[in-house]
Amino acid sequence: MYGGMLRVITRSSWLVTVVLVLFFQGEANAKARYTAPLQASIIIDADTGAVLQASNADAITHPASLTKMMTLYMLFDQLAAGRLRLDHRFEVSEHAAGQAPSKLGLSPGQSIRVEDAILALVTKSANDVAATIAEGIGGTESQFAALMTRRARDLGMSRTVFRNASGLPDPDQITTARDMATLGRALWRNHHRYYGYFSTRSFEWNGDTINTHNRLMLRYNGADGIKTGYIRASGFNLVSSAERGGRRLVGAVMGGRSSSSRDRHMENLLDAAFGGRVSAPEERIVEAMAEDEAKPAKSTHKPTKDTSAKDKDKESAKAGGRQVTVLRLPVTKPTRKGNKHDEASGVGDADPGGWGVQLGAYARESAARNAVEIASKRHASLIADGRTVVSAAKTGKTVVYRARVVGITEGQARTLCRKFTGAQGCQVIQPGA
Repeated sequence: MYGGMLRVITRSSWLVTVVLVLFFQGEANAKARYTAPLQASIIIDADTGAVLQASNADAITHPASLTKMMTLYMLFDQLAAGRLRLDHRFEVSEHAAGQAPSKLGLSPGQSIRVEDAILALVTKSANDVAATIAEGIGGTESQFAALMTRRARDLGMSRTVFRNASGLPDPDQITTARDMATLGRALWRNHHRYYGYFSTRSFEWNGDTINTHNRLMLRYNGADGIKTGYIRASGFNLVSSAERGGRRLVGAVMGGRSSSSRDRHMENLLDAAFGGRVSAPEERIVEAMAEDEAKPAKSTHKPTKDTSAKDKDKESAKAGGRQVTVLRLPVTKPTRKGNKHDEASGVGDADPGGWGVQLGAYARESAARNAVEIASKRHASLIADGRTVVSAAKTGKTVVYRARVVGITEGQARTLCRKFTGAQGCQVIQPGA
């Protein structure tokens, strides 16, 4: 009898040993596969798009809950187009209600107002609400994610792919610091009417007060949003926007080791940029976001080669003390030299005899040329009576290149701005400006 018991105990001990060995080996393998989140950052001027600081800005990482910025962008698109109202209600599905925390605790069959959904995303970062919005607009969350990715391409976010509306872990949901800053800037420029929601500090839901996760916004002078995010694979992410002395900056910090260290890093970067202090290595990284922004959605986003000797008639003029390159379309009338204006005013190349548009302000002349080339090819009928202008201007220590179309009618200018798809945000220029 005892021999039989000993054999059972021995066999059991052997099995326990095998299980423990496999368990710890699995843990070791998991740790070997895990790598620390990539750290990246970028600070851009919201008005010009000029990059003031960049570190690993184009390296691939995961957006985490920064994803909800695009979910809200899609929702704001619907509101701006009149297809939804703030008092519209979204129905909650089992799929949406079953999302992992952070969540509002919605139940299947329940409904939520659009405005409450916005507030839940900007404060609590509620995953069940994000999925509810996705299904309400796209039918399914996966279909909505495909729409998000397509819209991201329109905005110049060339390295971002969305698989869900919340940012919950998915290895295929990827982005970069540059793309997230581009999105933050686009929210402010293109949906200014709704951008104020990102400064919400708290809101009431079913008798409870829900406070924002964005602590930096509460303490940093001039900050008014935008979004925090975290998953293990990404680390602690943050997109912030702040305005001081009439100048607005947008920044993205990815891969922080903690929320507090991430916030301190963003604070230091914003302080340096507002003060004009950019370190030498970062000055060399000052480059155009717009080379991607200005290209068509299906472009490979490679810098455009200057073929002006073959394709364009060029002449140079002086404006604001800096070199100006004027590009004439083959069908335009003879080019006139631009007026002298304050080079930082942003209006120095308007035609006093007609209306104009600014397609964007870029950190590289090639990107500005690319913008006017795209506009001239896609919207030739609107530009036929005008001329395209690329001029250099200085804002602080940053030189930017403005891409413009001038000498057209008000109707042509407003139509061109509605149709031009560059992520910079087209601006109409009045006569004599």
